[in-house]
Amino acid sequence: LQTRMQSLQPDPKAQYRSVYEALKKIVLTEGFWRPLRGINVTMLGAGPAHAMYFACYEKIKKSLSDTIQHGGNSHLANGIAGSVATLLHDAVMNPAEAVVKQRMQMFNSPYKSVLQCVRTVRRTEGLGAFYRSYTTQLTMNVPFQAIHFITYEFMQEQVNPRREYNPLSHVFAGGVAGAVAAAATTPLDVCKTLLNTQENTALSSLNISGHLSGMVNAFRTVYKLGGIAGYFRGVQARVIYQIPSTAIAWSVYEFFKYFLTKHKLEKRT
Repeated sequence: LQTRMQSLQPDPKAQYRSVYEALKKIVLTEGFWRPLRGINVTMLGAGPAHAMYFACYEKIKKSLSDTIQHGGNSHLANGIAGSVATLLHDAVMNPAEAVVKQRMQMFNSPYKSVLQCVRTVRRTEGLGAFYRSYTTQLTMNVPFQAIHFITYEFMQEQVNPRREYNPLSHVFAGGVAGAVAAAATTPLDVCKTLLNTQENTALSSLNISGHLSGMVNAFRTVYKLGGIAGYFRGVQARVIYQIPSTAIAWSVYEFFKYFLTKHKLEKRT
């Protein structure tokens, strides 16, 4: 839904006024399973990407917090740790989620499978196409994750000051953190989507030939096609997507962190 609603020059059959209308229209006209296209490639990359992501975050957060605030909770350390962890996470997820998944989700996508999409992109655009938006992805995700982690840790201080394992507090703090970070970085996400999908109709309307590259060019193109409002296309879908996504991610992570730490302590005892 987010990818479709961020389209700058959508096909008349793929114009949506709200998240609900988009979901209803896609299911009725393209089939029940159409909104789940690309889920397999996302699942394939999510495991290793998140393993590196949280491991890196915890290690850097602890090291910096010890240095900056002598073992206390430092928002600066949280932000830096989240930003650095993003470098590893996006290196794995950019080809899978940002390029293959989004191309398969576009209206009238010519790709029938993940493998066909990978082969076609590699043959027609080269291997560099899978990382064409990597720097753009980082430009968006570094501030997103910095805001995300700082907000999560701040919310934990408010609702769970003793930092005990509390599923409800992890879900709540994770959801709020995802919503705030998603809303703040929507303009960057719209530009990233344009670079990933290379939306033909939008580029043709401005007589842009070849492939659009670079965040500056993407920002200019979005403004020419949609003005200031263009930068916030799909903001509702993005926030609605991030709330459960980050809430689930943090609650699952905190559970395993608690489970493994408790098991380790019991073993020592």
